[in-house]
Amino acid sequence: MKNHTSTVAEFILLGFPIRQETEILLSVVLLYVYLLTLFGNLVILCIVYTDGHLHTPMYFFLCNLSALDLFFASVTVPKMLQNLLSGDKSISFAGCMAQSYFYFFLGTVEFFLLTSMSYDRYAAICSLLHYPILMNSRVCVQMVMACWLGGLLSILFPTIMISRLSYCRSNVIDLFCDSGPLLELSYTDTRLIELIDFMLSSLVILCSLTLTIISYAFIISTILCIPTSTGRNKAFSTCATHLTLFLMSCSISIFMYVTPSQKSTLQIHKISAVLSSIVNPLLSPFIYTLRNDMVKKVLRQTFSQSKALVFHSMGGLFLTCAATCRKRSVA
Repeated sequence: MKNHTSTVAEFILLGFPIRQETEILLSVVLLYVYLLTLFGNLVILCIVYTDGHLHTPMYFFLCNLSALDLFFASVTVPKMLQNLLSGDKSISFAGCMAQSYFYFFLGTVEFFLLTSMSYDRYAAICSLLHYPILMNSRVCVQMVMACWLGGLLSILFPTIMISRLSYCRSNVIDLFCDSGPLLELSYTDTRLIELIDFMLSSLVILCSLTLTIISYAFIISTILCIPTSTGRNKAFSTCATHLTLFLMSCSISIFMYVTPSQKSTLQIHKISAVLSSIVNPLLSPFIYTLRNDMVKKVLRQTFSQSKALVFHSMGGLFLTCAATCRKRSVA
């Protein structure tokens, strides 16, 4: 494959083929979803940081996942909103390459984190007595650093190769700067890059899936040996949330990227791209909130304390106003 210098200064993000009135409605919905995503993930970060009971390896990984979802949604959604509201659907060449890099970088880190979380659940349930040693704070920090560094480096080389392609055929992309549409726009021979993308995607996604399945095979066999139904339900509840998130991410990513060629199914990928970049980061904190008893308990306590504080402040303000009015009436 020869190296070329791109003659395209910017790309056009086509978006959805809808009327302008519908675009305004879509931008409102998209803004609401984005703000809800930010709120949900920030709530998870705040309650884990402030509550000492949640300072455990499981919630340390969850905080990293919430931070990742904040970044992941911010890679694509703000640009979509800008394009919908301003009518200017262009994105610079450098901006497009940066968006593509961070999209795949954060997506890769997500799989590494979810796989690390499956090992954490395995250690917590199958090796309970050795859990404090296996998952001490140093090990947790090293695992998280490996996840972020692994994602950072694994996507760098393919992104550099894509940025060196020539894009003279067209500059129109569907939603955001995904690798499939970028390869489709280039008239350069992209078979080597497609092969590298396929191998990297398969390695990350399928290895994560295999390791998670192995972890949960041991976890389920251990849970079934627990004599009491209460113990089994508690053990299952701590794993169900993580498994739900992992299966959501894995099923969409396998459909989108574990294919020999990404050019042939670009239109089918549009809905999957929306699910992976917008819906998954939104659902993640709410799934943890709804399915995790500890998080729900902390949220109820926080809400009760906040409500008591508000009523106390309002009561104090009311008494102050009443005392002031009484003094004036006496005077």
